[in-house]
Amino acid sequence: MSLISKAGKEYVCIMQVHCDYKMDELKEIVNQFIGEIYQRPPVRSSVKRRTRKRRVYSIDILETEGRLVLMKIASEPGTYMRKICHDIGILLGCGAHMRELRRTRSGIFTEDSNLVTLHEISEALYMYKHCKDESDLRRVLLPMEFAVCGIPKVVIDDDAVNAITYGATLNAPGVVAFQNFKRGENVAIMTLKGEIVAIGESNINSNEIQNMKKGIVVKPKRVLMERDVYPKGWKKNEKD
Repeated sequence: MSLISKAGKEYVCIMQVHCDYKMDELKEIVNQFIGEIYQRPPVRSSVKRRTRKRRVYSIDILETEGRLVLMKIASEPGTYMRKICHDIGILLGCGAHMRELRRTRSGIFTEDSNLVTLHEISEALYMYKHCKDESDLRRVLLPMEFAVCGIPKVVIDDDAVNAITYGATLNAPGVVAFQNFKRGENVAIMTLKGEIVAIGESNINSNEIQNMKKGIVVKPKRVLMERDVYPKGWKKNEKD
């Protein structure tokens, strides 16, 4: 899901510096890359090589051994760690490159809390299929609602749920509660029980809702709940 791929990332990487260096100088240079930076993707990349802005939230030097530097970096998605290592080397005056890289967080998903290996998934499926034991499967499978933790939410009335699953827009009368959002922003449409119904694009700013008696609030882009889970809340127009 693109919502996850567009969430903030955290990495642990090993940078190899091409010369001896002073720790104070290295820390000073590393700190220059915290905040908004300009990056041009490396030659070997999957995107067009044009300069773009990216935000780096933090860079921590965890450990050093000779010319090897272990760093933890938190950043916006689309930030190239190998480019950061390369640019640090340029400022040091002797060059540097990334030796190893591991992503440790994507959005709310982290190595320590809710990430599992393919081997663990395989074992969980085996236990479920052959031993009728679903305990491991329940541990590795997370509710879909986890994926939208990082975006604004609109809670809707039960009578509006089924219409949304059939592709209807979310209109003002169906809104029960909401978080702040801007026009054109991704919004999660939720039930009163906290179940996700759909992900949509906001048609207005959230501060306009209180003064609305009608009109479109969110246009669904992807419906996630099956149809007819909730009772139908609308009536067809009857001809005389």
